Amino acid sequence: MTEIVEAEYWIESPAGRLYAKSWAPRDLNFKSPIILFHDSLGCVALWKDFPQLLARSLGRRVIAYDRLGFGRSDARTDILERDFIAQEAERFVPLLCEQLAVGEFIACGHSVGGGMAVETGARFAGCNAVITIAAQAFVEDRTVQGIRTSQQEFASVDNIARLAKYHGEKADWVLRAWIETWLAPEFAEWNLDAALEKLGCPVIAIHGDRDEYGSLAHPRRIAAGRGSFHILPDTGHSPHREHPALVIKVIEDLLLIRPIRPDDRPGRNK
Repeated sequence: MTEIVEAEYWIESPAGRLYAKSWAPRDLNFKSPIILFHDSLGCVALWKDFPQLLARSLGRRVIAYDRLGFGRSDARTDILERDFIAQEAERFVPLLCEQLAVGEFIACGHSVGGGMAVETGARFAGCNAVITIAAQAFVEDRTVQGIRTSQQEFASVDNIARLAKYHGEKADWVLRAWIETWLAPEFAEWNLDAALEKLGCPVIAIHGDRDEYGSLAHPRRIAAGRGSFHILPDTGHSPHREHPALVIKVIEDLLLIRPIRPDDRPGRNK
């Protein structure tokens, strides 16, 4: 079995330090690494063993990081701006790439992290492919209702305590940032359309047929004219945790069927 080497990093930014971790085969090759973007309540630790499985299966370095205010990264107290998804790609991804010496890469994100992967792909010529997992492409009634249901569930002290296990004293901010941002009236018109139009790399959208935060309209919009979408049966909002082997197989097939070559990507953003 391939040995996976883990390493931890601290990414310096003007707004605070970001925690990052990587998983890489000991016999590392020159394949572009995969950068993981976590969901609205997520962090590096909540990817569980998915990054290690991905690194071993694909033979690639996998990098995950805690966004500012999440996990082990520094705290923040501000309110997320309406364009916080695009801002992540604009402000923090360049620092991550610079400080971890990443040139070309594959962007892969879960839920809102999928939106960040799309925004990253739209901005970086070095992004060789975009993979979304249970991502939202716009705000729909199903998304809002799912968040309202979760808001009621998080009234439980036990649920807050579980969140604090991963975010510590930042847990309250993490929860408010998610709920207050997505339920704000001014956020209702948000969508990924502009970023999707700028993508010039292969796209794959993975979605569960029982996703409580988004209908199948999301993967279809993300992949339309840009790649393919894959609907996993009996799967909710966390396909990579519910059926990691299936998700990895879909990603493997993408990279095997359409190898990523720097000189074979027409329409790249410059």
